[in-house]
Amino acid sequence: MKEYTTEYLRNIALVAHGGAGKTMMSEAFLHFTGGSNRLGKVDDGSSVSDYDEEEIRRKISLYTSVMPVEYRDHKVNVLDAPGFTDFIGEMISALSVADGAVVLIDSVAGVEVGTELAWNYCDTFQLPRLVVINKMDRENADFAKAYEAIEDFAKRTSTRVVKAQLPLGEKLDFHGVIDLIGMKAYLGDGKTASPIPAEYQSAAQEAHMQLVEAAAEGDDTLMEKFFEQGSLSEEELLRGLKEVVVAGTFAPVFVSAPGHEKAVAPLLNAIIDLMPSPAERPQTAAQGKNGEEEKLAYSEQGPIALYVWKTTADPFVGKMTYFKVMSGSIHNDVHLWNQTKGADERMAGLHIQRGKESLPVKVAHAGDIATVTKLSVTVTGDTLCEKNHPIIVPAPQYPAALYRVAVHPKTQADAAKISPTLTRLCEEDMTLSWHNEHATGQTILQGMGDQHIDVVIHRAQTKFQVGILIEEPKIPYREGITRKASAQYRHKKQSGGSGQFGEVHLRIEPYHEADFEFTDELVGMNLSRSYLPPIEKGIHAALEKGVFAGYPMSNVKVIVYDGKEHPVDSKPVAFETAGREAFKLAVHDAGPVLFEPIMSVRVTVPDSHLGDVMGDMNTRRGRVQGTEAERGNTTVVAHVPMAEMTRYTTQLRSLTGGRGYFTMEHDHYDVVPQHLAQPIMEAHKKEMELKKEE
Repeated sequence: MKEYTTEYLRNIALVAHGGAGKTMMSEAFLHFTGGSNRLGKVDDGSSVSDYDEEEIRRKISLYTSVMPVEYRDHKVNVLDAPGFTDFIGEMISALSVADGAVVLIDSVAGVEVGTELAWNYCDTFQLPRLVVINKMDRENADFAKAYEAIEDFAKRTSTRVVKAQLPLGEKLDFHGVIDLIGMKAYLGDGKTASPIPAEYQSAAQEAHMQLVEAAAEGDDTLMEKFFEQGSLSEEELLRGLKEVVVAGTFAPVFVSAPGHEKAVAPLLNAIIDLMPSPAERPQTAAQGKNGEEEKLAYSEQGPIALYVWKTTADPFVGKMTYFKVMSGSIHNDVHLWNQTKGADERMAGLHIQRGKESLPVKVAHAGDIATVTKLSVTVTGDTLCEKNHPIIVPAPQYPAALYRVAVHPKTQADAAKISPTLTRLCEEDMTLSWHNEHATGQTILQGMGDQHIDVVIHRAQTKFQVGILIEEPKIPYREGITRKASAQYRHKKQSGGSGQFGEVHLRIEPYHEADFEFTDELVGMNLSRSYLPPIEKGIHAALEKGVFAGYPMSNVKVIVYDGKEHPVDSKPVAFETAGREAFKLAVHDAGPVLFEPIMSVRVTVPDSHLGDVMGDMNTRRGRVQGTEAERGNTTVVAHVPMAEMTRYTTQLRSLTGGRGYFTMEHDHYDVVPQHLAQPIMEAHKKEMELKKEE
């Protein structure tokens, strides 16, 4: 592959709802420009973009792949991002390094949930965009209906749409496009131009004038000329159109059928003519020396700064790191400083990635996307720079993982490998996280949905050879008390030789200033203070394991006020047992209750689904705190028990046709209602009895 400097680069993310044809679009670009010798197909597993075994098996994109194509002496880095909601992290990563987006819309389905999500994230990253009404050769394709849908949706956002092409025919008769910029017809793949057929002249002229009006908005001189002469030259139209596209005022709408390579050339031309090069994008606000803000421009003369937007770990190939050159240029085999980790990295094996194929390069210029292998500590979100010029490029905000499963190893051999494997998987995917839940003793893996978790588990088993089983996670309840109580316990054991003796008198009470406080009110010589540490140790053991439901206890104050000891038989272990058992007896008289975690939940749904969601929230013991309305959506703010939110991701999608989404974070603990707490305590009691029998 040739070497391309910044002004000849275009970084374009293909985003859409799942199944809208992004992968086929990238395949058509690659084949049309000579990057591959055949047009790959998703259905038969031959696409260059979806090369992972799991992608081929499921016939959907799971990961963002980079497809560089060379056209008109430019390099277009096409980022084919997944469209399914569970893999939204991959789309966010792709958009974070793109300089523009192509939003694809299925000509039959129109605007879908994934379309809206992709559009909103384009707004978040302030990306210029083109819209493509795709698969125009489908049986029920309807250009007018699809355009109307995107126009209605765009009215609720800050970016308007305008037609840049009209289709020549529809459905099985779709055979080309009318380019409204140059006012020419392009048949087939669009390499050669021809006059617009007579029957389309009137519609083309009307749409052309709307496009000219949109382009004139971007430049005062063009606006003046348009008012004076009523038209603009093709060159002026392109210039004005690029200005309104880059500013985010308009998104031109194109048509295509990449499955049969129809209208590929006009779309590639539009990407090069209307989309900005990295040099034309706003500067990036980075963190420089001593935490001061430093503006990074995509310039060869700037300090070296590489932002790592994706990593893949493979036990056979090794770690592959995808990065974008935010400033400066990078040569093969140099040493750079990982400012995020504070470590030196050797950049050996510089490549341009095309699907799974690695094309070696000697240099990557500002704005380019490249890969390097076998970096030791670098992970997604890190910045590589020169050690004497430290820079940190901020990582994008990823949605919090909301779908939880408990994982445990299949065999004893898997037990040692499970933690490092989960850590490596989470380093690759910023929407994935794991932790050990102290209260339940489970290892919790969190992702964006059941498909996401399923793919991750499959990857752990096939790529890392770690057997992992999943189950429903337990709720991290807590035990507590509601009133004061006292108890005493004598531990006496005689078994030949010296025995064990210890007697403890203690009082407990609710305590909200800390999880636990231990003190004494000993007077006289009945009990030596030297036995207080083992008594506290015994109580700690009971607190950890729980007294009546098997969950940790907190917010308790313990006061030891008396006891008895034996001059020969008293030992620390005897007082440890006596302290633990006295504490358990006191708890049973102190109004024991079970506390559950209450989550602060924000559910955003279209107004049309608000009633369903509010009704469902009531069935989950939710307490609505308020609502916030914005642009046809309403956000419901509520406090809901975690026990009622375990599979809410899937259920909310079902309730709202996939259009609802939510965030959730821990807020406080509250008492579990008695009718729900009783079965939990009974289950623990049975479990303890079974263990005794064993």
